[in-house]
Amino acid sequence: MKIEHLQGLVAAPFTPMHQDGSLNLSLIPQYYELLKSNYITGAFICGSTGEGVSMTTEEKKAVTDAWADVTRNDKDFKVMLLVGGTSIADCIDLAKHAKKVGIYAVSFTAPFYFKPANVTRLTDCCKAIADAVPDMPFYYYHIPVLTGVGFAMYDLLQAIDGRVPNFAGIKYTHEDFMDFLSCLRFKDGKYDMLWGRDENMLSALVLGAKASVGSTFNYAAPLYYRLIDAFNNGDMETAQALQQKSIDMIRLLGKFGGIATGKAYMKLAGLDCGEFRIPVTNMSAEAFENFSKDVAALSFDAFKSVIPELVKS
Repeated sequence: MKIEHLQGLVAAPFTPMHQDGSLNLSLIPQYYELLKSNYITGAFICGSTGEGVSMTTEEKKAVTDAWADVTRNDKDFKVMLLVGGTSIADCIDLAKHAKKVGIYAVSFTAPFYFKPANVTRLTDCCKAIADAVPDMPFYYYHIPVLTGVGFAMYDLLQAIDGRVPNFAGIKYTHEDFMDFLSCLRFKDGKYDMLWGRDENMLSALVLGAKASVGSTFNYAAPLYYRLIDAFNNGDMETAQALQQKSIDMIRLLGKFGGIATGKAYMKLAGLDCGEFRIPVTNMSAEAFENFSKDVAALSFDAFKSVIPELVKS
């Protein structure tokens, strides 16, 4: 399989929920229009941001169906499904479903309960799933802060190269720049390396990253495209200032409770995706009021994602 190297920003969408915690799939056409209007090139669905670990297999299939339906005629917009990590059988089932409904790629993260003992066993897990969809790009999702599996990805590429023909690359959500650069340069850049830390994008651009996957791209895509333009034009002072703005924005995630704060940002941007499921803690009304003031102090309106008319109507 010829490995395509993606470009630009790929959003990790939030999964829209109703007030009772059920899926709100009717919002996904509007969500897609929001991403397209802000020049997002794809969607990495059911990942950490998308609460994949909090959904049943059938719910993940339903989310995949909804994204497949709205993007079916848009071959330039790449939808990638995180199939999971704990049950290989469920991952295979989801991968086959993703292939059936016609999305672009699937991804897999390390089992985080019974963890693989070494890179060879992790490769075996990847191969078992990738072999079930041999003509579909397969990405590994490296996020050791959540999985507790921290093998060097350069070692994974060495182990997997030649064993999994449809292995396309890695979504790299970690801070090991030495390892990331080695992966970028492995076999003359053979594999697609997708950067996954929004707050460190500028450092990844310096090393040669061409595509990133992130949650803050949902509601602040213009900020990052301005950062990329500044870097490409050699304006490092502006690029650094924009990266600092990203950091300031992301610091509010920690201040107001973590990952659920992302949906609060979405609400301020104009698309209400509901709340996160338990055990994640959501903001109180009082906290949201304080959060809104802090966001306004960042001049959020100057760089937030633009809501198209379809979403407003």
